[in-house]
Amino acid sequence: MKNIAYNKAIELLHKVATPSGFLASAEKTTNYQRVWARDGVICGLAALASGDEMLIETFKKTLETLANNQHSNGTIPSNVLIDGSFKEVSYGGLAGRVDAVTWFVIGVCQYAKQTDNVEFVIKYKSHIEKCLSLLEAWEFNNKHLMYVPLSGNWADEYITDGYVLYDQLLRIWALKSYNYFQKEEVISNKIDKIIEQVEINFIPKSTGEKYHQRAYDEMNFQDFMPCSFSPSGYKTQFDAFANSLVLLLNIGSKEFQKKIIDFSNSLASETNLGLIPAFWPPVFPNDEHWNLLKNNCKFEFRNYPYEFHNGGSWPMVNGFFGLALLSKDKNADAEIILERINHANAISEFSFYENFNTTTQEPNGVAFCAWSAAASVLVHQSLYNNFKIFF
Repeated sequence: MKNIAYNKAIELLHKVATPSGFLASAEKTTNYQRVWARDGVICGLAALASGDEMLIETFKKTLETLANNQHSNGTIPSNVLIDGSFKEVSYGGLAGRVDAVTWFVIGVCQYAKQTDNVEFVIKYKSHIEKCLSLLEAWEFNNKHLMYVPLSGNWADEYITDGYVLYDQLLRIWALKSYNYFQKEEVISNKIDKIIEQVEINFIPKSTGEKYHQRAYDEMNFQDFMPCSFSPSGYKTQFDAFANSLVLLLNIGSKEFQKKIIDFSNSLASETNLGLIPAFWPPVFPNDEHWNLLKNNCKFEFRNYPYEFHNGGSWPMVNGFFGLALLSKDKNADAEIILERINHANAISEFSFYENFNTTTQEPNGVAFCAWSAAASVLVHQSLYNNFKIFF
């Protein structure tokens, strides 16, 4: 099964490969026939893992498309549509996408390292530094954590806003990736400052001056980092993607990281597909944040309980959890997660759905979703062929 699933995933990545870069899906669905920053870089990481020269070249084209359409203020496109001579560039819908900027920096540096092409970083040095300057400005208060708008990242119809954990961690990864080449003390110091503030404000019973001491004291901390906080307080849902990045970036004590792993494995074991929901628990109609969730959609509401970002299960997110398990030498657990990702991707004759209802196992979102395939490739190659993303 594992080899069939892997080959099917590679086949899908080939289908979404275009001269401009990776499309988000092979399905003819509005907005998915575009080169996306986050989707494209995640597919690009899978391309590097695969060693497939054609896919690696498509990753390069993805990064070039994003760089060529960087806004003068430094923002990287959320997505770019190129159809013959027609081009349309989006920097976000109801709000701009902060994570497009960090994923671009990560992508350029990962491509350069894995292909031993330092010149690629040099080529886009000015683009990267404009990105990093913009991230600095988005702190607003110069206290090392970025302030992210509602809809400002991949969970674009969810409730996270303010100091969103996922975005702080992507910034750390981006800075580490760039500093692999630059080796600048000022960047090292910035990384340390951001990590310090993440640990102070997101880890239970931490010491140090908090951004929002009253809200921190009132929060019922659990065995993971909460998804976000803002002047109005904390949102305490478990963010599987962010907490996987916590493990990959080796933030917090070993004891706390073990709590994250134990909680994640326990949560996955309780679902029918055996996958970790993207955010947990779901927001229900009688909950405080239901109206915020219900109104945060531009076209149609998709965040019903147990679906989409609101407790739905995503193969892509579970791919990063699989990588996190491997980073902690939990190879047997990672193999189980890979089997479950492959099982989910294989539903409806390998339709590679975007996400699934965590209670009914029914697929949601688009089919032939490229980053669902990328998850399988990344974990497979990391588990069986010792591929390493650098963090």
